[in-house]
Amino acid sequence: MSRQDLLLWVFCLIDDELQALNLTPRRLRTRGPAATALTDAEVITIALVGEFWGLDADRAIVRHFRDYHAAEFPALARVHRTTFARQAANLWAVQQALHRRLADRLTAGRPLWLIDSFPLPVCQFARATFRERFAGQADYGYDHCVKRTMYGFRVHLRTDAAGVIQAFEVAPARASDKALLPELAGRPGTVGIGDRGYYAPDLAAELAAAGVRFLTPYLHKSKEPDPKRAAALAAIRYRLETVNGQLADRYHAKRTWARDLWHLQSRVTRKVLSHTAMAWLTRQHGHHTLSFDNLQMAA
Repeated sequence: MSRQDLLLWVFCLIDDELQALNLTPRRLRTRGPAATALTDAEVITIALVGEFWGLDADRAIVRHFRDYHAAEFPALARVHRTTFARQAANLWAVQQALHRRLADRLTAGRPLWLIDSFPLPVCQFARATFRERFAGQADYGYDHCVKRTMYGFRVHLRTDAAGVIQAFEVAPARASDKALLPELAGRPGTVGIGDRGYYAPDLAAELAAAGVRFLTPYLHKSKEPDPKRAAALAAIRYRLETVNGQLADRYHAKRTWARDLWHLQSRVTRKVLSHTAMAWLTRQHGHHTLSFDNLQMAA
């Protein structure tokens, strides 16, 4: 798929979904100018494709699209970088609504869901003691991948068995995975799978009473009473590890810098929506949901 084809597919998807959202009585966009040189569909398309291409900074996105895609977005030349950044950030509620619509369409009728989290540092650990940004919001936590303490947040994800992100939350790093489970759990009648960090018989019983079955391996691997069951759960849950890897490597989600929590959540929402939009594209072209390499731009 060429770059132009990818831009066209994403723009058509976003424009159609925005028109569907406008049918609702509630106005989703409550900040920013009512009319700009770039339409909301154009801004979201540029941001989502830019994220997919690894251009996660607004400055880099605007520079790249001005240099290489002026024909597709001629109005971008008349828009200042900061204006683009404000418009993109002010569309956070619209992007959340778009994500919910796409995720519901991609995962309809699928009762199995997976849950996990990944760390989102907001600064180098040595600067945490005197950093003023996110004071009272960020917290210390542990990054199991690098086996060290970090300062910031954790992004908690719920996906379906194919890897489509259904829901997400940004929480302080100290908050345990189990604390976010009730908020992110699926609908009644569904089945969820988590890792050992979610092991909590009392919490599983509460979810069961609400009609949700939640499965995890035993808390300690060395004392696992049913290794075959634990291996089967891990094999199913491996798809979520792929999602985390794509967010970390392709979307640079662990290096999402922002000056406040509102902008941080907006940037995370943009990355999640981009991931979901690309999952929709791979499905449309007959590929596996997470086969993003099939969408790579042609030379």
